[in-house]
Amino acid sequence: MNDITILDGGMGRELERIGAPFRQPEWSALALMEAPEMVRRVHEDYIRAGAKVITTNSYALVPFHIGEGRFRARGAELASLAGRLAREAADGTPGVKVAGSLPPVFGSYQPELFKADLAQDYLSVLVEGLAPHVDCWLAETQSSLEEAHTAAAAVRGSGKPLWLSFTLRDDVAPQDVPEPQLRSGQSVADAARLAQRTGAEALLFNCSMPEVMGAALQAARIAAPGLPLGVYANAFGSQDEDGAANEVISDIRADLDPKSYCRWADGWVAKGASIIGGCCGIGADHIHHLAGHLRCGHH
Repeated sequence: MNDITILDGGMGRELERIGAPFRQPEWSALALMEAPEMVRRVHEDYIRAGAKVITTNSYALVPFHIGEGRFRARGAELASLAGRLAREAADGTPGVKVAGSLPPVFGSYQPELFKADLAQDYLSVLVEGLAPHVDCWLAETQSSLEEAHTAAAAVRGSGKPLWLSFTLRDDVAPQDVPEPQLRSGQSVADAARLAQRTGAEALLFNCSMPEVMGAALQAARIAAPGLPLGVYANAFGSQDEDGAANEVISDIRADLDPKSYCRWADGWVAKGASIIGGCCGIGADHIHHLAGHLRCGHH
């Protein structure tokens, strides 16, 4: 079972659970600014749970969450702090790597707001702050090919590998669409080909319901054979009706306890996923179960 890489889970809900400062619009960035030791504690909780890759708490370090003024004044400094906290946590346990989170800079699930030049500008601030501390880049919750292409351009020349992770349409049942789609409506097959063209070392799917992940893995495996694949689903109901992720504090599904999440993970491994973790609402307990389950080869 050494071929499965275990990621961490969501940051925001875990911060809220341990009593860290947590509200809109700053979301997980608030704890970074007001209680950074609690961010490190969440990283350490995930490492203890069995995560081999932890992700920097830089997802909300964009003007969408912290405002343009604060981003211009403190964006690079806060990104550097997010990188350092993850690095310090990882360095306490041999074999743990740090992924630098590069978010969708105009808010999750909003491909229609994308502006390439501005995105490049914002991402360059995050890359500069995170680069000294991370082992790889994780451009996550990408809703469109354009978002992912710009994220890939932002880290070109950094000397560190890129993982591209897309969020999927989960407002329709997989059987009701001709092929798995990104939230933009673009195809997963095209996303897989883009990942190959940009030289990404892995293609993942995140921040969507578990139900849509299997079909996406199958489409990706056909379109980009040999490319390592991964999944880290969220525990929300469909978000397409609610606007952007993290715009409201969404309800968590009651049916995605750690054991049932492991059952989903078994299906993803069977369809070729070798990188498994969790997104919003999937916490340290889930990762603990997942790490033990997959290490024992129960799938």
